[in-house]
Amino acid sequence: MEGKVLIANRGEIAIRIMNACQDLGLEYVVVYTDADKDSEHVCLNKTEGVDQNAWRITSYTEPNDIFAVADHTGCTAIHPGYGFFSEDFRFARRTTIRDRQLTFIGPNWEVIRDLGDKINTKRVANQLGIPTIPGTDAPIYNEMEAEEIALGLLEEQQDHGIDDPSILIKAAAGGGGMGIEEVNDIKHFRRVYRQLQNYAKRQFGDGGVLIEQCLRDYNHLEVQLVCSQYNERIHFSSRNCTIQSTGRQKRVEAAPGFHSSCFDYEFDEQKVLDQIVKYSLKLADHVNYDNVGTWEWIVSRTGQPYLLEVNTRIQVENDISARISYLNGKQPNLIREQIRLGLGERIGFKQKDIVFKGASIELRIVAEDTKRGFAPWIGSITEFAFPQHDWSTVYSHVPFDRPYTIPSDFDPNLALALIWADSVDEAKQRAAQFIDETRIKGKDSSGGPIITNLDYLKDNLDRLLTF
Repeated sequence: MEGKVLIANRGEIAIRIMNACQDLGLEYVVVYTDADKDSEHVCLNKTEGVDQNAWRITSYTEPNDIFAVADHTGCTAIHPGYGFFSEDFRFARRTTIRDRQLTFIGPNWEVIRDLGDKINTKRVANQLGIPTIPGTDAPIYNEMEAEEIALGLLEEQQDHGIDDPSILIKAAAGGGGMGIEEVNDIKHFRRVYRQLQNYAKRQFGDGGVLIEQCLRDYNHLEVQLVCSQYNERIHFSSRNCTIQSTGRQKRVEAAPGFHSSCFDYEFDEQKVLDQIVKYSLKLADHVNYDNVGTWEWIVSRTGQPYLLEVNTRIQVENDISARISYLNGKQPNLIREQIRLGLGERIGFKQKDIVFKGASIELRIVAEDTKRGFAPWIGSITEFAFPQHDWSTVYSHVPFDRPYTIPSDFDPNLALALIWADSVDEAKQRAAQFIDETRIKGKDSSGGPIITNLDYLKDNLDRLLTF
């Protein structure tokens, strides 16, 4: 392949993109801020001299810096990784329509725009007969109309035997968990509605609200799709991301999404998994999706799936899906596939060529105090060592051969550990062994020892794929 890729991200995902570019024979450039100067994604490259391919910028979220480096180094494409600009349709559009056009490695900007709007995604899904969380698919501004919808949702839950029915009132223009209130008695609805509407006007400049049924007892599943610009669409099965921090950040993830060895489900788990894959492909076909993407679902204890949102990017946990997938007897690299397809290649294989077997687990190793609300820990790492097995791999930007100070500018994510096996039980046993064999030492500014979430990860392995 030909081309030169600017990697507009940091940490472990930058390293994984670097490796994928090398596999494809592509040149690449990385960027970094002062806070990241000791990160492995920088130290593995050249920060000066004629072969320089690591360039310092003021911020990962300053587009002018990104484009200046791309132009100066002669890059032909930009890979946004995840976070930052990965789901910013304005950045993707600018990348492709500027005077010196670049390839944005991701879906086309119109798709990012349309699916990035959760209200629009829900509306389109409903039109296609794809189940979404019961409630509105457009902002409501009228109090009487809102109350009528709320009453209908509460009564519907009672009719279905839900003991403690409740609804969520959400600021339509909100995000990140901001502007959400719960109501379980219609007598309190108007007061809460008015409070939230006033908040939404002040905070977001838009008083529109959404009203949805509040779901409590569910699992969070994802479907991994890989698509091309030639209307080719392949799925890489499902994964389960239910175990999350109090801030709804994923911590232990597994594939496949359900398995009968873990729990006595009230439903046919394979039928549900097939169903959410089918629905995901249906929406992808409808919008002409043309790169990697993740369809996020929640599934109730009774087996009812609801589409939550679409992530129009590569995800942190993409490799869980790859580790249960075999193409010509090998586990594929989905970041490598993403780059190929982003640069205009065809998929080159069919769904029937992929064989799914075994199970995989991802552990997100973070410097945090899980007993204090997952509070981040900041300090220096003095020892960082992981076991080496033919059934595991580690992705990390933290050096293994020298001390490393965790930058306070970002979340203190240390590593991703991937473990795979022939069964879920064996994968859980190997994950526990992996954690026991991991060695992470360090101290904070007061001399106190490093705090990580390793014990939390181990303690939650038995919760995988359960309700």
